[in-house]
Amino acid sequence: MRDVLPELERWHREGKPIAIASVISIVGSAPRGVGATLALTAAGDIAGSVSGGCVEPAVIEVGLKTLRTGQPKLLSYGITEEQNVEQIGLSCGGQIEVFVERLANLEPLAAALKAQRPIVRAVVINAPAESDATPGASMLVPEQGELIGGSGDPALDGAVATRARDLLRNGESAMATVEMAEKAAQVFFAVYPPEPTLVIVGAGHITIPLTRLAKTLDYRVTVIDPREAFATRERIPDADDLLLEWPDEALAHLPVSSATAVAVLSHDDKFDVPALKAALNSPASYVGAIGSRGTRERRDRRLREAGVTDEQIGRIHGPIGINIGAQTPEEIALAILAQIVAVRRGKG
Repeated sequence: MRDVLPELERWHREGKPIAIASVISIVGSAPRGVGATLALTAAGDIAGSVSGGCVEPAVIEVGLKTLRTGQPKLLSYGITEEQNVEQIGLSCGGQIEVFVERLANLEPLAAALKAQRPIVRAVVINAPAESDATPGASMLVPEQGELIGGSGDPALDGAVATRARDLLRNGESAMATVEMAEKAAQVFFAVYPPEPTLVIVGAGHITIPLTRLAKTLDYRVTVIDPREAFATRERIPDADDLLLEWPDEALAHLPVSSATAVAVLSHDDKFDVPALKAALNSPASYVGAIGSRGTRERRDRRLREAGVTDEQIGRIHGPIGINIGAQTPEEIALAILAQIVAVRRGKG
C-alpha cells in the first residue's frame, strides 16, 4: 500500500472511488509478496501490481466490476493439475490468491503511514453465515487506541483487534482464521509497522560499530548522550540522529513503538537508570543494558527505588547481547544486534 499511497491520495482528492486488489496468500513462487497491491479507478487510473503483469488484465477487469457493484471478489491464479498453460496463470508456476474490494477509510490509513504510526488494515475475506460480518468489511487497528471502521460483528472486531496487534509485533502481513464464540472468519491482515529503530543510550566505543551494523540492516539509529565530547559526528558519522540530551528526556519525545529497540550502553547509573525506566514504560519491544553482574544488581536496586517493578526489570536483556564470546567492540556490537533481531523475529 505504501508504494501506491501518493496515487491513492490524489485520486481520493479528485473524488474518484478506488478499488484495490491485494495478494493475500501465496503457494510456491510468486512475482510479488503477500500484501502487494494494485489500485485502480473507473477512469482508467492504475497503480501498483499484484503479479508483475502476469494476471493484471484479469484483475483490472474484476476491479472495474467491483467499482460498479460494490461487491468484493476473491480470485485465485496459478498452474494446478486441473489447469494448463492456455489458461491464465503465473509464469513462475506458483499460485496466488487476490482479494478485490472497494477501498474505505483511506484518510486515517494514509495519516498513519505518513507519520510512521504502526497500524493494521484488517479485511474480512469469508465470514460464517450466522455472523453479521460481510466479506469486504474492513477496519483499521492502530497499535494503541480505538478501531476505525468495523466488520458489523462486535465479537469479531474484538478478536480481530487482538490478532492484529499480535501480528503487528512481528511486522508481517498474513491471512488468518479468527475465532469467536464457536464461529470462525477468514481475515486478511495488511500489517504496516513503522521502520525498525534503534535508540542507543551512551556514545561510547561499542556505539560506533553498533550504529554501523544497524544501518546495514536498515534500522533508523538515534544516539543519545548529553556529553558533547562523545556524541559528535566525527565519532559516530552513521547515526541518523545525535541527541545531546538526558536520555529520559529524549525518550519522552522520541516516537518509540513496538519496532523500537533501546540499548543502554553508558556504564553510568545517572544515565542508565532514568533511561531504563523511560524505556520500560514505553512500547519498545527490546530493552537491553550493558554491565557486569555487580553492576546489574546495583542498577536493579536503584530501578526499584525509582518505582520500576520486578516484572519490568525482568524485561531487560542483561548482560546485553547473545553470548558468542565477544571481546572486541565490533564483536560485542554484533552480539547486541543479533539479539535485537532475534527478539524482533520472535526468537529471543
